[in-house]
Amino acid sequence: MIHPILMAAADAAVGLVPNAVTEESTWTTIVRFFQEGGTFMYIILGVFAFGLAIAIERFLYLGVVKRRNQVVWKKILPLLSQGDFARAEEVTNKSKSDIARILSYGLDQNIQGNRHDDIELAMEEGLMEIMPRLEKRTPYLATFANIATLLGLLGTIMGLITAFTAVANVDPAEKANLLSASISVAMNTTAFGLIAAIPLLLMFSYLQTKTTEIVDSLEMVSVKFVNLLRKRQAVLEKMKKRSAANPAAAKPAPTRPTSRKA
Repeated sequence: MIHPILMAAADAAVGLVPNAVTEESTWTTIVRFFQEGGTFMYIILGVFAFGLAIAIERFLYLGVVKRRNQVVWKKILPLLSQGDFARAEEVTNKSKSDIARILSYGLDQNIQGNRHDDIELAMEEGLMEIMPRLEKRTPYLATFANIATLLGLLGTIMGLITAFTAVANVDPAEKANLLSASISVAMNTTAFGLIAAIPLLLMFSYLQTKTTEIVDSLEMVSVKFVNLLRKRQAVLEKMKKRSAANPAAAKPAPTRPTSRKA
């Protein structure tokens, strides 16, 4: 029984002979590429499919989160600038966005009359609760990229071992051609492993950047909220000082009683 790798090597060797090259469609070339690569090609394809599914899900999720945050922030920022914290709290209670959740922590602390440090800690707590959802499953992409590369190398090594074993009992005149063709076939898994790994790494970097943008925007909102509270408090303190400095303007002048003549 002829070994499958020898058959593939023989086909490749025939392809090198002049006037024996036949035109093939792209689909036929891809199918032959997979068949010659062996079982590891399909394992690498499965890893790439899982990674691609995760990348698409994360891309859609982060896009929805970013849009929701932008919409809610445009509604809340004018209210915070005007000092209308009651209406701002109503907006945060109705929204399910991440910004609304963080601001609700800060508004609750502000209503209770806590210090600015307590407000910052509460909003940091909210951010720490949100970050795991933003980063969820994204690190798998880098792991899958490494797995695809290693599987490609493993498939090549296994293919080379099989090829050297198969050509051991072949006619020495044909051994060189069959061995070179067998090695080129065994390299298919390494090539496909890299083909799968490079896009996964690019998608991982893109999603990491997108996640960092969202986290930075949430931190910016927290800082801006605390700064608005401080400005509001400074304005109230100035008003109190002015009213304390001019008590006569705040209270009406007492009327002198008229003396009655006897």
